[in-house]
Amino acid sequence: METQQASTITVAAEGARGSITLNRPEKLNPLGTVTLTELADAARWFDARPEVKVVVVAGSGRSFSAGADLAAFAGDGPGSVTLREAADLGRRMADAVEAMNAVTVARLHGHCIGGGVVLAAACDLRVAADTTRFSIPEVDLGIPLAWGGIPRLVREIGPALTKELVMTCRPFGPAEAKAAGFLNRVVPEAALDAEVEELVQQLLTKSALTLTATKRHTNAVTEGMVATARCWSDADSLVTALLDPESREAATAYLSRHSAGRGEPK
Repeated sequence: METQQASTITVAAEGARGSITLNRPEKLNPLGTVTLTELADAARWFDARPEVKVVVVAGSGRSFSAGADLAAFAGDGPGSVTLREAADLGRRMADAVEAMNAVTVARLHGHCIGGGVVLAAACDLRVAADTTRFSIPEVDLGIPLAWGGIPRLVREIGPALTKELVMTCRPFGPAEAKAAGFLNRVVPEAALDAEVEELVQQLLTKSALTLTATKRHTNAVTEGMVATARCWSDADSLVTALLDPESREAATAYLSRHSAGRGEPK
């Protein structure tokens, strides 16, 4: 087994299969600046290993991901960078994951929140436990959904449902997500690993050439329909929202309402 060194994720390759696992379970795997950078680096690391056909993207502990690590983006966390750079890291991460040569399978459980939804949307296939809880709370936090999240959601579930879920911030479950086309499979939580393994084994029997060709062809068609390349300016909208008084009031109110959760997503 070959591994890549990282501090917030684990990355491994063994033969034709690989894995990327978010590895801050005590915080429900938040996506801070360091993690976003490491995810993009991991994608490039796998691209240098053409023998890898399938990469499973997962979260350790109780959840897939609780979304963006707000402390890191405020500039007071480990690996903090300038505000504009930090705001653009999520887009770069999602682009890198989506552009990987290998087929990516997202293994979803627990909470899949905000930026975690974007990471899942950047993967090719998605399998979720029937207990997974999804939400996109960015608007409640006074910021737009960035990181290329809007076109990816429009691509997967259509514009009307994207507007509803992003603007209302209401939680939604795996049954709705599958019916909308976001998920490929939903299984009981106890069967999640077996279901992901079955899917991986099916893919591993195919040639790397045909898998990559199918992925590239499908992505090229959808890029013509909903261009993620337009999202280079997402960071500017995000920075503007961080400086907007009404947006900051909304964020303060949201955090105040949920402060009793002690880090548990709502």
